[in-house]
Amino acid sequence: MSAPPSPTARPERIRVRDVDLAFGDFVVLRDLDFTIRTGDIFVIMGASGCGKSTLLRSMIGLMRPARGEVFYDGAPFWAQPSEDRERMSRRFGVLFQQGALWSSMTLAENIALPLQHYTDLSAKEIAALVALKLALVGLRGFEEFYPSQISGGMRKRAGLARAIALDPDILFFDEPSAGLDPLSSRRLDELILELRDSLGATIVLVTHELASIFSIGDDSVFLDADTGTATAHGNPRELRDHSDIPGLRAFLTRGAGDLP
Repeated sequence: MSAPPSPTARPERIRVRDVDLAFGDFVVLRDLDFTIRTGDIFVIMGASGCGKSTLLRSMIGLMRPARGEVFYDGAPFWAQPSEDRERMSRRFGVLFQQGALWSSMTLAENIALPLQHYTDLSAKEIAALVALKLALVGLRGFEEFYPSQISGGMRKRAGLARAIALDPDILFFDEPSAGLDPLSSRRLDELILELRDSLGATIVLVTHELASIFSIGDDSVFLDADTGTATAHGNPRELRDHSDIPGLRAFLTRGAGDLP
């Protein structure tokens, strides 16, 4: 699998600047400030309850920050009118933790939804694209299956096919390996790498799974539940091997003997 270009050669794709996230008066995360480079697989990591999914929701437009801004290619996302935010978000593909497939629809119907809603393609063109997207995630021939008829790993891949339906250049994954056995999780990681390389996409991955963090993460930010902020930003392996932050080292060295 080809490696991404050197960080110094890649432009900034996403910037989270001075962001606080809160529910009413309760501040979940504060003073978040980090950059994501084009073509990176960027990991948002931390223990359960640290605010990983909350941060992701803010980045994809589902939760306005209490303070600060998220920039895409230098353009402020939350400062835009709602219609411009919607236009910007069409560049995003999102895979939610449970796949978020409609149980009453076939896989083909699930993947066709964004194409029907956001394009002027004919039914024949949409069917061809649906078949292509399913083939890209290893589900060729499963168009007429319902989510209940396939395994958990296959549902994750079907959700990924829907996330790439509109050829997004930024992909967001929320705990994609949750509930999967180690072999299915490894295959999903390999698929994420393949999609990054074939689509040229920037990928933001929320996870606490160490195998995924070390095998596919190029860069990362660590959210600390005790301090309510990001305490480290960098390549996960380098953070594991060189950081002197106790909470980060404890998180990254769980079962370290079994990890690369």
